[in-house]
Amino acid sequence: MTPSTARTASGTPAPADADRPVDGVVALPGIGEAARRRRADAYDAFLAPLLPSRPGVALVAVGGLGRRQCAPHGDLDLVLLHAGVPGIDDLAASLWYPVWDAGLRLDHSVRTVAEALSVAQDDVKVALGLLDARLVAGDAALADSLIRTAADHWRRTAVRRLPHLREITAARWQAHGELAFLLEGDVKEAAGGLRDVGILRAVATAGVTDALRPAVRAAHVRLLDVRDALHEQAGRRVDRLLAQERDAVAARLGLRQPRPTGGSGAGHDGDVLLRRVAGDARTVSHALDDAFRAAERLRAGRSRTGAARPARRPVARDVVAHDGELVLARTAIGARPDPSLSLRVAAAAATTGLPIARATCEWLAAYCPPLPTPWPAEARAALVTLLGAGPGLVAAWETCDRYGLVDGWLPEWPRMRSLPQHNPVHRFTLDRHLVQTACEASRYAREVDRPDLLLLGALLHDVGKGLPGGGDAAQPGAATADHSTLGAPVAEAVATRIGLPAPEVALIGTLVRLHLLLPDVATRRDLADPVTISRVAEAVGDPATLDLLHALVRADAAATGPAAWSSWKGRLVAELVGRVRTALHTGALPAPPAPDPALLAEPLPVVRLTGDRVAVAAADRRGLLATVAGCLSLHRLDVVSADASTVDGRALVECRVQPRYGLAPDPIALAGDLRRAVVGDVSVTQRLRGRALAGRRDAAAPRVVWHREAATDAVVLELRAADAAGLLYRVTCALDEAGAQVRAARIATLGGDVVDAFYLVGRWPDDATRARLEAAVLGAV
Repeated sequence: MTPSTARTASGTPAPADADRPVDGVVALPGIGEAARRRRADAYDAFLAPLLPSRPGVALVAVGGLGRRQCAPHGDLDLVLLHAGVPGIDDLAASLWYPVWDAGLRLDHSVRTVAEALSVAQDDVKVALGLLDARLVAGDAALADSLIRTAADHWRRTAVRRLPHLREITAARWQAHGELAFLLEGDVKEAAGGLRDVGILRAVATAGVTDALRPAVRAAHVRLLDVRDALHEQAGRRVDRLLAQERDAVAARLGLRQPRPTGGSGAGHDGDVLLRRVAGDARTVSHALDDAFRAAERLRAGRSRTGAARPARRPVARDVVAHDGELVLARTAIGARPDPSLSLRVAAAAATTGLPIARATCEWLAAYCPPLPTPWPAEARAALVTLLGAGPGLVAAWETCDRYGLVDGWLPEWPRMRSLPQHNPVHRFTLDRHLVQTACEASRYAREVDRPDLLLLGALLHDVGKGLPGGGDAAQPGAATADHSTLGAPVAEAVATRIGLPAPEVALIGTLVRLHLLLPDVATRRDLADPVTISRVAEAVGDPATLDLLHALVRADAAATGPAAWSSWKGRLVAELVGRVRTALHTGALPAPPAPDPALLAEPLPVVRLTGDRVAVAAADRRGLLATVAGCLSLHRLDVVSADASTVDGRALVECRVQPRYGLAPDPIALAGDLRRAVVGDVSVTQRLRGRALAGRRDAAAPRVVWHREAATDAVVLELRAADAAGLLYRVTCALDEAGAQVRAARIATLGGDVVDAFYLVGRWPDDATRARLEAAVLGAV
C-alpha cells in the first residue's frame, strides 16, 4: 500500500518510517463486492486489537471502510469517539502509529459525540460521511448514539441542506468534468462518479426519493469494480482512468472488444471499458439530477402556505407543466397515444427548459408506439423543434436517451452511444458531440434557407464514425473523408425514413459527405489559386448548400472543443466561402493578390509586422522562406500560412502567424532578428540551425501525400506528421536543398499533429524526383 503523508493527532508529522509495511497487513487482491468485504474484514481484524477495551471509547469507520467497500489501495477513514475520558491523545497515538507503520493512508479525527455532530452541522460533507459510520471496536453504545443521532439529524434537515450540497457538487463537477465524456476521467470525483453515488445514498436516507434504484445500484457496483481494477493495475491509489492503463483495466474486468471474424484487425478493449463507464456515469448523473429536483419540489411544497396544489399548465398538445416538471395531459394517458408523442414531449421539454418527469418517461418507454416509416409530418415537425431548441436540447435528449426513447427514433443510435473519440481536440463522446452540434447549429438557423436541414445535417454529420473504416478524421494519417463518405448513405437512409422528399434526402447526404470540405481546404490550400475555388464551387454546386456547409462547419467546431477553432481559421473559412460564393454567382475566379506596396518601395530588407501578419522583402535568393520560418520559430510563433514570390528582383515572404504559447513576442526583437537573418547574419543563422536540431523528435510514421492537380501552377506536397517547434523551417530547408521552389505553404494543426501543404512550383515531377523530395522531407521530420 502507498505511504501516507498523514499527521499525528496532535498535528505533528507521522514518523519517517510510516510507509514501512507490517507483516499481515496487505492490500488483499480481488475485484468485486466479495473482495471489498474481505478487505474490510481484514482491516477490522487489524484495527480492533489496537483499541484497549474500556468504556467511553469507540473506534468508528466512515468512508469506504464504513460501507465495507474498501478499494485495494484506498484510505482508512477513522474516528476515535470518546466520552471525555482522560488520556485520549495518548490513546489516539497508540492507534494511529501502527496504522502508519503498516504503510496505510489514514484520515483520522478524535471527537466526542457532541463535537462530531457539531462539525456535521457546519459541514454537509461531514454529515454525509457520518451516514456511513460503522463500529470497528470499543463501546458499542457510544458508537450507536452517534450513528443514530447523525442519521436522524440528517433526515430532519436534509431538504434544507441539499441546495448547499448541490452548490458544492456543481463546483466539483466544474473542476473534474463529466465522467461520461472524458477519455481520462476521475471515476470518483467527476460528475457521475462514485462521489455522486454517495450523495444519492444520502438523498435516499433522507426519504426524499428512491434515489438508489436498481439501475443506479448496478452502475455503482460496476464503477467500484473499475476502481478496484485500476488500483490493482497501477499498484497504488489512483482514481483517474489513464489512457495507458485502460486496456489492462479492461482485461482485468474481462471486457473484450469483438474481433472481426477471420480478420486481422485488433479491437480496442479500452473502448469497451470507456463505453461502459460512460453509460454508468450517465445513469448516476441522471439519477442525481432527478434527486435534486425532487428535493427542490419537496422544499417548495413545504414553503407553500395552505393546501393549494401546484397548477397544471398546458405547454403543448398532450403536455402540461406540473410542479416544475413536464407530465402528460390526462387525455393523452387515457387515449391510445400517437407515435409522435415522445418526440412532442421531448420538444416541449427542450423549448421550455423544464425536465420530463420520471414517471412520464417510463410511461412513454412502455406505451408509446413505434414510429411508422415514413414518419408522419407531426413527428418530423417535433424533431425539428427539438433540434432547434438551443441549450434545452441537450438535457431533453439525454433524458430521453436514458429511457430508450432515442433508440425508437434512430435505430442507429446505440452504435454511437458513448463511443469515445480518441482525439485531444474532441471533448465529447460521439453521441453527445452530434447532439451538441445540433444545439450549436440552432445559432445559425437564420443565416440559411433551410434551417431544418441544417439541424438534421448537424445531428447526422458524423454518423459514419464507428463504422469499419470510419474512424476519427482527425487521427494522424487517417483519410479525412472516410467517415464522411461512409456516413452519407447512413444519413440519407435516416432522412428517407423520417419522410423527407428525395431532393432533400440528397442534400442531407451532401452535407454529411462535404462537412469537412471547407475547413480542410481553407487551412490546407492556397485560397488565391483559381483551382482551389473552382473545385470547391464544383463540389458544393449552389450558394444555398454553401451557406448550409458554412453554418455546419462553425457548429461542428464549437461542439468539438476550443482547440478545433480559432480566429484565423474562422477568417480563412469565411474568405473561402466569400470567394466560392462569388464564383457561384458570377463565375469569376480570384485574381492573385497584389503584394504590399511597401515591400516593393522601401529599401531592402523590409520587415512589416501587423497583427498576425509578418511580411518580409529581401534581395532575391533561394531559401528566404525557410529563413523567415526559422526566425519566427525562434520567437515562438507558429506559421499558419506562408506565401513566397519574386517581384522586380525582390524576394517576398508573407506569413500569417499565431503565438505558440499565447503570448506575443517583442516586436522590436523579432523585427531585428528578421532583418539580420534575411541578410545572412551568422549570429542568427547559427541559432536557427541549433533550434532545428533541438526541435527534432521521434514521430510515429510521418507521411507524404502528393496532389497533382490541386493548383494552377504548382504541385502540392502534403506532409502529415507530429507537430514540433521549427518543423516548417526544417522542411522548407530540406525542400530548398533538394532543389524545390516553395511558393506557398499552408499549415493545419490537429491536436498534436500537423497537415502541412507545400506548393512546389513546376510541372508534375517524375518518380525519381518525387522520391528524392519525399525522402528529403521525411528526413527533415
